[in-house]
Amino acid sequence: MTKPLSLTFHGAARTVTGSCHEFVHDGRRVLVDCGMFQGSRTLEGLNAGAFGFNPAKVDAVILTHAHIDHSGLLPRLVAEGFTGKIWCTQPTADLLEYMLADAGRIQEADVARRNRRRDRAGEEEFQPLYTEADALAAWGQCQPVALKEWFEPVPGFRARLWNAGHILGSASAELEAGGARVLVSGDLGPDNKAFHADPESPSGFDFVLCESTYGDRAREPITIEQRRKLLHAEIRGALTRGGNLVIPTFALERTQELLLDIAELVRTGALPDVPVFIDSPLAHNATHVFERHAAELEDVHPDCTFKCPNFHFTESVQESIRLNSVSGAIILAASGMCEAGRIRHHLVHNLFRRDSTVLFVGYQAQGTLGRVILEGAERVRISGQDITVRAAIRRIDSYSAHADQGELLDWIAERAPIRGSLFLVHGEQAALEELRRLTQARLPEVQAVLPEIGESYDLVAGQSARRTHTGRSDLTRAAGHDWQNSYADFVSGLKRDLARIDSAQRRAEAVETMRKVLESYTDFRQNRKEHGKR
Repeated sequence: MTKPLSLTFHGAARTVTGSCHEFVHDGRRVLVDCGMFQGSRTLEGLNAGAFGFNPAKVDAVILTHAHIDHSGLLPRLVAEGFTGKIWCTQPTADLLEYMLADAGRIQEADVARRNRRRDRAGEEEFQPLYTEADALAAWGQCQPVALKEWFEPVPGFRARLWNAGHILGSASAELEAGGARVLVSGDLGPDNKAFHADPESPSGFDFVLCESTYGDRAREPITIEQRRKLLHAEIRGALTRGGNLVIPTFALERTQELLLDIAELVRTGALPDVPVFIDSPLAHNATHVFERHAAELEDVHPDCTFKCPNFHFTESVQESIRLNSVSGAIILAASGMCEAGRIRHHLVHNLFRRDSTVLFVGYQAQGTLGRVILEGAERVRISGQDITVRAAIRRIDSYSAHADQGELLDWIAERAPIRGSLFLVHGEQAALEELRRLTQARLPEVQAVLPEIGESYDLVAGQSARRTHTGRSDLTRAAGHDWQNSYADFVSGLKRDLARIDSAQRRAEAVETMRKVLESYTDFRQNRKEHGKR
């Protein structure tokens, strides 16, 4: 008797990032996405752990879009034996050439930097997750396919892609196997988003996997013109302060949306002749891909959008360093969550300035530097340096590339009837719980499941999903604020706190007390180990 289609969650379960869903039927394995975990150091550590499957036995990958939390482990998958095709839209394939290569370079550069740190002298060297060469090898396995066109990733599976309205090339993936019909949302864009039509896909599924990033947040409906006014007010305020406006931004889509709005504000005379530096070679390459697909995009002004004379794309490290001396400029740099890339360099040189402004325009996952800054940290630790936060910290929510709570609920309702189960994924715990509560109130006949990483389910058409393997709750705990976040927060304020003690002798006593506390934990663990041996 043939076993039913099975589904295992290897990421993006009770956390936002690390998307990877494994479907198995009749000995064939198909992954939908293979992304990197992003967030706390503990969560990012999962990227180096063993896959929950043998890469050499994966037959195909269906990729919903090019963001690294959905695609970023593809090079490692290929390096460890995957030889099949990566099915995706043509724009996604075009973007991956640059996205994956950039990720490989970042892996190599970050490892080299960490290995050079003096406080690691004598320790075993770190190794990159993968190299730029691995990344380009993965890109070479892409197989573009048109939206709404049926294809067979492997015998026994049929699939087609639907516009998800999230970023250029993004798609939801529909699969049929073992008699079951499944839809994986990927990331869903909001209604009335710049560049793209609203998400679409058919209805009447056995199982649906829906992202839940903003499952606990409803945004005020806003037009592109209203969003532009908000950005205009933030830019004018930052320029009035006299320093730089630093915007951590994702190189893909968010940068192009900002350029769209800034170009229009310049074109209409709403903004003065302010220089705009896009300090991201990846953003530059991604913008070229947008230009290549301009005929497929909405809202693109033929005269100005990506060729505004105010825009200056920096390429070399030397050009980036020269921005240290500018003031009164707009600086866009990746990464959007401040976890890597050139944005950290600009934060080091601007966070301490009272006349500078840092404007967040995207989602900040738990445990990321961006989230720590946004939540009001007075000091942060960046690349081994303690930085006092004096800059104005601002936020605009209207650039989100994700559907909000109401739009997610509408999207789920439009997929009905859902004859089996609804899996809510890609969300933090509060967002998942709230979206499940609201979904069950609106669609009481639908079973809404919050899977954990490592959980497996049998998917039988017309029946509720049956769990066959439990997940790992310890990995769920890794998604939040971890000990390394706490350490960075503690160390960055330690010198200041010691300075508040009224005498040198009492400061020395405080240091000695802290040392004894740490030693007591070490001794306790050693005693437990020795006791266990007895």
